Amino acid sequence: MNLIEMRTATITSKGQISIPNEIRKLESFKIGAKIAILTFNDHVELRPMNQINEKLFGAIASEKSLAKGWNTKQEDKAWKNL
Repeated sequence: MNLIEMRTATITSKGQISIPNEIRKLESFKIGAKIAILTFNDHVELRPMNQINEKLFGAIASEKSLAKGWNTKQEDKAWKNL
């Protein structure tokens, strides 16, 4: 993937940023578009949801993030006798 442009943004007290206008002009970042926020140890990526599909999700999701949905009393009970 080639870098097209680099811009800066300031994080507000509410953890919000504004996506610069030049980036919002890209098709995948129009108003109302859904984006995925991918968090790594040293950086964060914003990607259009149309680039994230179910097959890829398992490869990029961390065990910790997946465990939130699986580490429940209901899941423990369902798997107890297997």
